[in-house]
Amino acid sequence: MVKMSACIGSKHMSESPSSIPYGRLMHEAVCGVIRDVLRGVSQNGLPGEHHFFITFNTPHEDVELADWLRDRYPEEMMIVIQNWYDDLVVEEDHFAVTLNFGDAPERLKVPFDAILTFVDPSVEFGWRFERNEDDPDGPAPDDSPSDDTTNDTPEPEDDAPRDAEVVSLDTFRRNT
Repeated sequence: MVKMSACIGSKHMSESPSSIPYGRLMHEAVCGVIRDVLRGVSQNGLPGEHHFFITFNTPHEDVELADWLRDRYPEEMMIVIQNWYDDLVVEEDHFAVTLNFGDAPERLKVPFDAILTFVDPSVEFGWRFERNEDDPDGPAPDDSPSDDTTNDTPEPEDDAPRDAEVVSLDTFRRNT
């Protein structure tokens, strides 16, 4: 099984010269889309009804977040970039943002290769990076689009401050 590299290729793994690394190439391409979208939002704000649910691997070595958040979410964490976010900075290999957790602003740094899911429910766009068992911090070779999640907690509709919560994207899925 081919190990995957980081979004910007900083962790190039050995690959067979007789094989095209489609999984790695798709991973880098999707990370580029996410990077470009977040850069646009950092410069111009969120347009229209757009907002993002981003799930990431909290034990990833380059994730930076408060100890109490890491203790509360030891495996993965979903953040929402919608009504209250500040100082969104997008670099080549990560983004950083300040979010409100129960009236307590916290700064997070999330490398693009730590992202597990990225969803914009306003346009029914979603992507899930599968984990590679040989490299739990990286994606698996069979990355595929998805809008599937596991929690049924809907997002509150009022603008009142609220604690961070893991939410289900099932309410945003189109029934076909």
